[in-house]
Amino acid sequence: MSHRSQATARLFAWPALIALLGFLGLFAALLGDGGWDVLAWAGLGLPALLSLRGLLWRRGR
Repeated sequence: MSHRSQATARLFAWPALIALLGFLGLFAALLGDGGWDVLAWAGLGLPALLSLRGLLWRRGR
């Protein structure tokens, strides 16, 4: 792997993970109640918290 492709993969790793968590949260919300609701809350809440953390971390620099 070249240096350029490693930098690209590293750059898009966190946004891809956040998008995947959001997708899984939305999918879990469609599936049902009970345990699916817990997964939906986690899948939608965690990306929101990670995004806020990143935003506040950037402003604090």
